[in-house]
Amino acid sequence: MASFRDIGVGAAINILSAFVFFIVFAILRLQPLNDRVYFPKWYFKGVRDSPTRSGTFVSKFVNLDYRSYVRFLNWMPAALNMPEPELIDHAGLDSAVYLRIYLIGLKIFVPIALVASAILIPVNWTNNTLDIDAKINNITSSDIDRLSISNIPDNSERLWTHILLAYAFTFWTCYVLRKEYEKVASMRLHFLATEKRRPDQFTALVRNVPPDPDESMSELVEHFFLVNHADHYLTHQVVYNANRLAKLVKKKKKMDNWLVYYQNKLERSKTSVRPLTKTGFLGLWGKKVDAIEHYQSKIEKLRKEIAEEMERVANDPKSIMAAAFVSFKSRWGAAVCAQTQQFRNPTIWVTEWAPEPRDVYWPNLAIPYVSLTVKKLIMAVAFFFLTFFFIIPIAIVQSIASLEGLEKAAPFLKPIVEEKFIKSVITGFLPGIALKLFLIFLPTILMIMAKFEGHTSLSSLERRAASRYYLFALVNVFLGSIIAGSALEQLKTFMHQSPSEIPETIGVAIPIKATFFITYIMVDGWAGIAAEILMLKPLIMYHLKNTFLVKTDKDREEAMDPGSIGFHTREPRIQLYILLGLVYSTMTPVLLPFIVVFFGLAYLVFRHQIINVYNQEYESAAAFWPDVHGRVVSALIISQLVLMGLLSTKGAKISTPFLLPLPIMTVAFYKYCAGRYEPAFVRYPLQEAKMKDTLEHAREPNLNLKGYLQSAYVHPVFKECAEDDDEEEKALYETVIVATKRQSRRNTPVQSKMAGGSTSPLPDAAHEDLQP
Repeated sequence: MASFRDIGVGAAINILSAFVFFIVFAILRLQPLNDRVYFPKWYFKGVRDSPTRSGTFVSKFVNLDYRSYVRFLNWMPAALNMPEPELIDHAGLDSAVYLRIYLIGLKIFVPIALVASAILIPVNWTNNTLDIDAKINNITSSDIDRLSISNIPDNSERLWTHILLAYAFTFWTCYVLRKEYEKVASMRLHFLATEKRRPDQFTALVRNVPPDPDESMSELVEHFFLVNHADHYLTHQVVYNANRLAKLVKKKKKMDNWLVYYQNKLERSKTSVRPLTKTGFLGLWGKKVDAIEHYQSKIEKLRKEIAEEMERVANDPKSIMAAAFVSFKSRWGAAVCAQTQQFRNPTIWVTEWAPEPRDVYWPNLAIPYVSLTVKKLIMAVAFFFLTFFFIIPIAIVQSIASLEGLEKAAPFLKPIVEEKFIKSVITGFLPGIALKLFLIFLPTILMIMAKFEGHTSLSSLERRAASRYYLFALVNVFLGSIIAGSALEQLKTFMHQSPSEIPETIGVAIPIKATFFITYIMVDGWAGIAAEILMLKPLIMYHLKNTFLVKTDKDREEAMDPGSIGFHTREPRIQLYILLGLVYSTMTPVLLPFIVVFFGLAYLVFRHQIINVYNQEYESAAAFWPDVHGRVVSALIISQLVLMGLLSTKGAKISTPFLLPLPIMTVAFYKYCAGRYEPAFVRYPLQEAKMKDTLEHAREPNLNLKGYLQSAYVHPVFKECAEDDDEEEKALYETVIVATKRQSRRNTPVQSKMAGGSTSPLPDAAHEDLQP
């Protein structure tokens, strides 16, 4: 049982850790050498220049201005100064609305924390139930328990305070959710109405196109839409299965990086000794060969394989999938196609809005549409076993990470862990950090599962992984942590109970586990959020790449790209805190200030990161908001059911009829919001589409829309291959030009011919260079 002292030690450790992270960040961000790591977004926008390009030699690497170190916390007000409309223009609607999730947490829990602290904590504290139990039944309790509903005696009239406040908290949460849903829906419609022209506004994705022996896939698609959308069809792009080609290109890029590394190593070497490498796995064993020649030969071989694969993909009808991106002359035409059924059989000619080109997850477009249902069923079963069998290792880790668990696992440590400070560290810090470390690989597993299911956009992949992460956290982190006993006993408890008894079992256990969740919030929500701003991994990776691999500005851009915010890992974590706050608001309200600190700190840190660091991969116009709203509502219902279960154990079963309307009203509230606001996130109003088309036609009557859309949905691997070919031709061209200039004094006609604007100077120059 953790005391106030134990919680205080844990808080001190995490506050100190957060402060150290902020100090280190403040120093690192001021160094010119790290400027591209901590402000990459401004470099991508082309409005920031590297400070290493000017000044003295030392000032290119170290900031010598002592005044900047005095103002080391000025990033905090700077992060809050940018208005929301400007933030949307700068980072996109997805990023701005993501930040509003933290604001929801503050709007919900700041008033609830104030009311609960003023009313519930005194009501709980001014009882001696736990003291009596300790004397009569020899039951131990902690200081935190005396501030919880556990200190209220059975059948006490004081329990009506918790019931009334449960109603108040529910009404307040629903009010905040409705206002935010209305606000975000309005922001989405305004964003769609005012954003610049994008290919996905005119394009629908059609899947499961039925084959026709008399027509190719491209001809079939064109014929169908010319007949059924004659006035609006413009062009289309069939989908190729280029997954093998993409793997070859990715492998070639990896070989290119190794070649650049060894070339740079040779250039920086003080000797003329050429670098060597081994031909075995990862260069760890095998025959030693010249590294540069080895990778040049590999790249040349891959180049031939890529050319052969491109030819095969282009000429083999089996490489064309039963899907296509179909573009229309207007947004109105695209909306009609994407939002209606195209054929009497609803399983063929299936249309939906096309993701924006950046958002398309190309490997999954090659999956046959008919196999998607089977894949989803397989992943549902796999996720079920992953979730429930994960309880066992988590419970084992949690039991070992406790004071009693350590003494049982390692009896020789008992004299050490009984020391007051060590005991406080173990009780107030170790359980939270153990659970956080155990969940490190979970997001990667869930993303792999989402990809296997066949989702065609990055945004839908992240939303799917986020929903599963939340379910996993609900079962394992929340339920798995509050049920007392070993892992097998936890499973046995649930499997041998009727569904009506589960809320009662959970309700009894929840107040006991408040101290564990407080330590978890401090570790993950305080120190963890502060560590996020340090960006230690991107910092190390950038300097390694910049030292060994960077040769061009494009290489440097790739090296400093921090990626996106990672919605599928961060949003479920926010939802877990919302769940904890709602559940404990009426049971152990002392937990609420810790959650408020998390939301405030996280909002500040991630606003800074979104403004200066993260480069959003796609823009879905906040399509994820219905999922966010639904998870908060589910957390609210869980908190109500748990409270009902707890009160039934305290001899207050008469309160059940008074609490039963709460989940019913909450479900009705969810249905209302889904009917009133959710359509704005799944359908595009035809009126809005028509207005935007009319306005654009008035402004640009001669717009060549077909030219704009012609190559928008060409597989990026084809574009990448074309760019590589252009770069190789450019490199060859520059090589020949250099050779020609060297001979220009004795062979001026070639240079004069080039200066005269010949349309094909390269063959002539190459031919001249070959002459003796």
